[in-house]
Amino acid sequence: MRLFTRMYELAMRWSAHRYAPRYLAGMSFAESSFFPIPVDVMLAPMSLAQPHKAWHFAFIATLFSVLGGVAGYFVGYFAMDLLEPWLHSLGYWDRYQQIIAWFNEWGIWIIFIAGFAPIPYKLFTVTAGALSMSLLPFVLISFVARGARFYAVSGLMLWGGERMEKKLRKYMDIIGWGVVALAIIIYIILKI
Repeated sequence: MRLFTRMYELAMRWSAHRYAPRYLAGMSFAESSFFPIPVDVMLAPMSLAQPHKAWHFAFIATLFSVLGGVAGYFVGYFAMDLLEPWLHSLGYWDRYQQIIAWFNEWGIWIIFIAGFAPIPYKLFTVTAGALSMSLLPFVLISFVARGARFYAVSGLMLWGGERMEKKLRKYMDIIGWGVVALAIIIYIILKI
């Protein structure tokens, strides 16, 4: 079953579309505040399809990701009372409490870790607002972390170029199913 290869080929076609930068901006904004799919899945193919614009795409992803993070911050700041029952009913309250504990332990550095690492950044943006973290340091650290991540993705695509694209295409289904298996294993471990 070549599901992931088909999805990859579709992403490559979309990445060359004339409105792809707008879609990247929208996805970057949404991913930092509520959308579950990471920006990298669009940024990487766009950087491969149009390498002369890779740094521009990384900038778009960074800017709109930080703007989405600010939106998530304000959701947490102004609407946490409305979100709390929802977090309880969906079983996310314990995770939210864990994130608060990380904020207490790591301070602002947890924003850097969440902004750079492939973990749900949106949970940290909302929590930063709910905890009334100072906005300016939040924005600055977010720019550094998100920028480092997205410029690294674009840079890797530029460095790997056509060779990387061919290898990705060849092994996409193995990588895709491996990620699915890893996600299931992590989910099971976290549930136990």
